[in-house]
Amino acid sequence: MPALWVIVLVAAAGGAAVALQAQLVGLIDTRLGTLEAIFFTYGVGGVLAAALMLLARGGNLAEWRELPGYAYLAGVFGLVIIGAISYGVARLGVVRGLLLVTLSQFLVSALIDQFGLFGADVQPVTLHKIAGILLLLAGGWLVLR
Repeated sequence: MPALWVIVLVAAAGGAAVALQAQLVGLIDTRLGTLEAIFFTYGVGGVLAAALMLLARGGNLAEWRELPGYAYLAGVFGLVIIGAISYGVARLGVVRGLLLVTLSQFLVSALIDQFGLFGADVQPVTLHKIAGILLLLAGGWLVLR
């Protein structure tokens, strides 16, 4: 397993990328439309991901049939994510748009952990987690005001 600082750095880079992408898909949404923003995001991203996958290891798709059927919903949910972000950010701004996406992520993530949905390890929702989510909701309310 990589050192903790590497994991933190990669996660922080992902967070920064979400904010940057949100602004850019919001711009595309404003100028062209929500479906066009989704198309450009997945078109460019898909081509780049395919090229990187093939260059890095020749593609590791041999056992794709072994995945549970629900795993393929990841692509559908990706479309929903990009559509919701581009639509929300174009109309509310980056902070408010991503705030709503993030709050709903925490709520649904707690349910996934609590019940071990989609193959997740069960991680019970504790009072500390509930308190943290309530604080996030309170912070969200302050930002949306």
